[in-house]
Amino acid sequence: MVIPPGPKVRQVLALLLMRPGQVVPVETLVEELWEDAPPRTALQSLHTHVYRLRRLLGADGDPPAPLLTEPTGYVLQVAGEQVDAERFRRLAERGAAGVARGETAEGAAVLREALALWRGRPLGNVACGPVLTRHLAQLEEARIRALELRIEADMRLGRHRELVGELRGLVAANPLNEWFHARLIETLHRVGRRGEALTAFHDLRRVLDRELGLEPSPEVRRLQREILEVGTRPMPGLRSSAAS
Repeated sequence: MVIPPGPKVRQVLALLLMRPGQVVPVETLVEELWEDAPPRTALQSLHTHVYRLRRLLGADGDPPAPLLTEPTGYVLQVAGEQVDAERFRRLAERGAAGVARGETAEGAAVLREALALWRGRPLGNVACGPVLTRHLAQLEEARIRALELRIEADMRLGRHRELVGELRGLVAANPLNEWFHARLIETLHRVGRRGEALTAFHDLRRVLDRELGLEPSPEVRRLQREILEVGTRPMPGLRSSAAS
């Protein structure tokens, strides 16, 4: 694996890898490296960074380096399956399509495979500029969506008990993500842990009020009502004293 020594060369490589096989315009690279204050020598410096990167990738080797110059920018000619971010996107799309077709177990397995590609923060050794920051935000949104779909699939498959510990961890790591809170409340309810489900609801209410000055969403309040109504129903086969 090639890890360029210079911070800006690493930025160039990272941005090219975020768009494998696509031309990245010179203007986009300049924005990433210098934001809205590029020096007068920006283009010359960019060419130098690309030259260094091309040498690291083996410009004089066989096969030739995959970093190509195009009229409007540069393109890294690598297959999508060679880039973890692209592999994740493709697997996540495949898994989501499977779940949508009703192939719940198979879709969940593919989504799990996609999520397993995440091993810490992406581009952890790169000082990201504005363009890479936007890419990472989009990638994180895709990760959260894939995770939500996988949890939904597991719930459809009746794996509520297995989900409780994971959802507690997700709530602790993402205290303002109401969707994770809602699934924890629902899962606790489904496995018969009514008191813990109500405690989880009140925990969410406190967090939202303290951090955002908001109340839980209608969906979460509906969940709370369902849990409370279960607690007021008479046991099957029993009659109230008034009816006896």
